[in-house]
Amino acid sequence: MPKASDIKKNAAIEHNGKVFIVRDIERSVPQGRAGGSLYRMRMYDVVTGGKIDETFKDSDMLNFADLSRRPSMFSYIDGDEYVFMDNEDYTPYNLNKESIEEEVLFICEDTIGLSVILVDGAAVGIDLPPSVELVITETDPSIKGGSATARTKPAILSTGLTIQVPEHVSTGDKIKVNTEERKFMGRADK
Repeated sequence: MPKASDIKKNAAIEHNGKVFIVRDIERSVPQGRAGGSLYRMRMYDVVTGGKIDETFKDSDMLNFADLSRRPSMFSYIDGDEYVFMDNEDYTPYNLNKESIEEEVLFICEDTIGLSVILVDGAAVGIDLPPSVELVITETDPSIKGGSATARTKPAILSTGLTIQVPEHVSTGDKIKVNTEERKFMGRADK
């Protein structure tokens, strides 16, 4: 059984008899407490999709839920559902757009390295690779002589995600984006 301080994003935990996926974690250290950090977790119920916010002490013991990850690829959109296909046995997994709205900003037809998260055989979320390659669809014109480490400008990517990029990149460039920090990592290999 892990402590609350050991829980990471996208972990599945059992709490109050239900299974939750942890979507966001905020750590705080209140003044006047004897070294105890608090972890505020935004969690989504895997069955109902409802969200709750819970706060745990760093020493609180939590249970991991029975969870598996299947290497998959994005297949198509069907209304409000995103359909992913298992890379090995071609099982389709349907996920509601609302439950993966943050991850959708990093997914395009050729995204590789993603996994569908299953709890008791039901798809509940996706795990993104550490970085993805996306195309810039709109940004200010590149500035000749703009160095790679100079000022930045906003760029809209093919999935609708907006990030800051160096001045030397331009519309149509394919770039690598860190999925955890939502930051520009460099130009993608051609």
